[in-house]
Amino acid sequence: MNRQVFITGATSGFGKAIAYKFAAQKDHLILCGRRNDRLLAIKEDIESTFGVAALLFNFDIQDKNQIDEALNTWMATKPTIDILVNNAGLAAGLSSVEEGSLDDWERMIDTNLKGLLYISRKILPILKGQRQGHVFNISSTAGKIVYKNGNVYCATKHAVDALSQAMRIDLLPYGIKVTCISPGMAETEFSLVRFDGDEEKAKQVYKDTAPLQANDIADAIAYCANLPKHVCINDLTITCLNQANGIYVQKNADKL
Repeated sequence: MNRQVFITGATSGFGKAIAYKFAAQKDHLILCGRRNDRLLAIKEDIESTFGVAALLFNFDIQDKNQIDEALNTWMATKPTIDILVNNAGLAAGLSSVEEGSLDDWERMIDTNLKGLLYISRKILPILKGQRQGHVFNISSTAGKIVYKNGNVYCATKHAVDALSQAMRIDLLPYGIKVTCISPGMAETEFSLVRFDGDEEKAKQVYKDTAPLQANDIADAIAYCANLPKHVCINDLTITCLNQANGIYVQKNADKL
């Protein structure tokens, strides 16, 4: 299709799967992430496998100065962007408010909320100037209902949901679609990051379930992105069969 797709958090999980999904459709990619070695490996594989271009930007989305340094020169070339995927996000820690880590709070707010705003502030003027485009904001079922000890993470994802509604209003006169995707339990690096690399603890989150995989979310985004011009899916909540929402999970997937 040869669209230009801008993806944050592209080095793993949803972001990586989304990149491969659009590459398979012959769309060109602008991939952003902190881990440059992973970005380079993905670029090489995508370009050799699918024959599409992948432009890389290596920065930490929490740092506005890094974003400016990485993107300003490129933006001066007046690039076109058809799809923006605000995917970068994380959870850090799992504790009650009075016991929460300030470092964890700042990391989640800086990534999930401020990082999304930094990137959107850069890219949305391009879409407005084109009077067309599609924005995907990756929220969570945690943005729909709060669960025990999820306080600040849930708050940031509720904010993503609210910002998606606000963007839809602000961009309505310009013919730009805004879709908020809210995945439930998904087996990516999410829990590994939340529990500081504790693999055993991360595995327990998905034990006796059949959680979503990154490709499931990539498929849903591709579906929304390929709908007719007059159709926009505003809000999409996706869970595995084992999960009703951010609180209720049915174990023993083999019995379902």
